[in-house]
Parts: sequence; C-alpha cells; structure tokens
Amino acid sequence: MKAQKFTKETIAHIGVYDRPFPKFDVGDTIAVSQRIKEGNRERIQVFQGDVIAMKGTAASRTFTVRKIGADKVHVERIFPYYAPFVESIKVIKHGDVRRSKLYYLRDRIGKRARIKERLKTRTKKAPAPVQEVTAKASEAKVEVAQDEAPKSAE
Repeated sequence: MKAQKFTKETIAHIGVYDRPFPKFDVGDTIAVSQRIKEGNRERIQVFQGDVIAMKGTAASRTFTVRKIGADKVHVERIFPYYAPFVESIKVIKHGDVRRSKLYYLRDRIGKRARIKERLKTRTKKAPAPVQEVTAKASEAKVEVAQDEAPKSAE
C-alpha cells in the first residue's frame, strides 16, 4: 500500500486554515490523533511522544515527535501541522528544555532520555482587589476610632 504524500504545494492547495490545536513547543509530550485509511475503512490512531523539533512557517510547518516503542525501539514521525489527516493534538505535559532541537535525545536511552517537566508558578494576585480591601479596612478603623473617642472623653 502506497502512502498518500502531502507536500507543501498540496497542503497549500488544500488551504491553510486555523487549526484548533493547543499551544505546544519543543520538549512537550503530546498525543497526536491521526486518521488512517485501510482499504475502505478509516480509524484513528494515537501517536504519543516528545516533540523534538519544529520547523517551518505557514503551510510548510512541521513538528517531529519521538516515542519509545516495543523492545525499546525509538520511533520518530514528522507531522505536517496543517495536514488533514491530523485529527487532534493533546498536550500531556510541558517540558523544560533549553534548546530548539532535541536531536541529542537520539543517542540517549532510559532515564537519560527523559525531559524535565516544567512546573507552573503561581500567578500574582491582582492589586485592585487588595487596594479595595485595605481601603475598606482603613475606613472601618476610622469609624471605630471615632466611636471610641467620645466614650473615652466621657
């Protein structure tokens, strides 16, 4: 069975349209759901792995996903971002990396091939509600001080 090829020109001819995929970057672990046609049947297969590279812009944008398959065999796939067979992308975890291409992972196996997870930091509270609370508290203190002043004078 010969695979149908999607080149830059064919994808541009199909049309670049907005894809509702979540934002992901190199180092993230994602699950790509792709439509596979076998004879007259169609099914969806999930390919889950680490994003090791992103290339191109507009219609020629691609990303490379690498996973460890059976018997510790590494499998890499290059997915065109705007290809019609890419059904959905789900971000499993965000990775903390300092490079744009993670080709060095090809030489590593086991624990050395892991990517650290990026932890989200707490967002700072908005200053507006805090100011309102302090303003209300200062008004309450003033009212209390005024109520206490006449009592102590008597």
